[in-house]
Amino acid sequence: MVQAESSKAISDLEYDLLAVLKNKAEAVQLYDTYLKDAQQANSQPCVELLRRLQEADRQHAQEVRRHLQEVMQKGRM
Repeated sequence: MVQAESSKAISDLEYDLLAVLKNKAEAVQLYDTYLKDAQQANSQPCVELLRRLQEADRQHAQEVRRHLQEVMQKGRM
């Protein structure tokens, strides 16, 4: 088991955090499209909701990034 673990380029935890970070980053970008659609529909409540969701995902991405940096430096949290 130790040999199999050492043959990996990155740990499972690093991979998982990278995947989460990628998904959050993509979501933050996609919200721009959703915001344009809500603006074109003249739906201010939807615009406000989407902005809040985008900001939450942006903050989550930053938190995941901090965790990932620490895991990559120390091998764990």
